Amino acid sequence: MPKLYTIGFTKKNAEKFFNTLIDHKVRKVIDTRINNESQLAGFAKNKDLKYFLKQIGNIEYSHEVMYAPTKELLEKYRKKEINWEEYTNQYLALIKNRKIIDNLLIEDIDGCCLLCSEDTPDKCHRRLLAEYLKIHFPSIEIIHIV
Repeated sequence: MPKLYTIGFTKKNAEKFFNTLIDHKVRKVIDTRINNESQLAGFAKNKDLKYFLKQIGNIEYSHEVMYAPTKELLEKYRKKEINWEEYTNQYLALIKNRKIIDNLLIEDIDGCCLLCSEDTPDKCHRRLLAEYLKIHFPSIEIIHIV
């Protein structure tokens, strides 16, 4: 059965983060963050993360901004101008409009792990994205690594 993982790096040290990816046999990390260069990201900053993934676990890395919410949408949610349900609806409309599914094959995401900063998937766009992908690829199993 094809597998799609999700993970957030917050509240994880580097050892736990990388060992967990290796233990799950993740072949590629797909970074779904808008901004992957923040100092707050620590070991998960874009160039550092790409290097560490390759060196520690021989894991590929790609930063896919088309999977990220817009800055405006994130700001509205963080400032409580919209609630989680509104955020969900707007994010799903956004990725649908971006036509992320058009040229995607199940092989492209099998064994991959969607990455963002949230420590749990409950109120995180990576979960919404994974569930959206499952609608189009029903055979895929979603595994949230926490």
